[in-house]
Amino acid sequence: MTDQFDSLDPELRQIVAEARRPVAMGEGARVRLMQAIRSAPAPRRARLEWVLRPRQIALPPWATVALAAGLVGIGVIGGTLVTDRDGPSAEQPSAVVAGTPQLPDSLVPRTIKFVLVAPAAARVSVVGDFNGWNTSATPMQTRGANGMWTVYVPLHPGLHTYSFVVDGQFVNDPTAPLAPDDGFGSRNSIMFVKGSSL
Repeated sequence: MTDQFDSLDPELRQIVAEARRPVAMGEGARVRLMQAIRSAPAPRRARLEWVLRPRQIALPPWATVALAAGLVGIGVIGGTLVTDRDGPSAEQPSAVVAGTPQLPDSLVPRTIKFVLVAPAAARVSVVGDFNGWNTSATPMQTRGANGMWTVYVPLHPGLHTYSFVVDGQFVNDPTAPLAPDDGFGSRNSIMFVKGSSL
């Protein structure tokens, strides 16, 4: 350590020597210093108190709406960024495609199978309130020689009236109940499609 001290500039050596010299303080000075420290008021935490002090802020209605919209926007953007960062996980449901509203289960269409046994028929279709009674809208298909004609139709829950058209002639479903007279002198078959809450 002395080698380093000796290599210093003479003025710097003098400053270092003065800083190392013990300070002699009389007993009276020490007592007065401690009394001054004890009597001094404690430092205030004014900045922290100012931040933590409750305040009332009055905003005009338009500013309140703008502030709320901004906070919602920040939440949406932040949520999108967090969700998109890792991609969709197996636990997250897939996003709903725009334009495809989610309906309550009681309104979701059910796929109904219509069946008619008509071995001699060349063409069969089903008509009803679900397709505007259009004879060409819902043609039925047959497979094999058993004469069983089938078609699958999505129907909303509720009561539906329908009929089969066999080679141009309206025919009721022999397995379904009949509705009252339709005002044209005939009765159509009826079907009740259940929803989960019906």
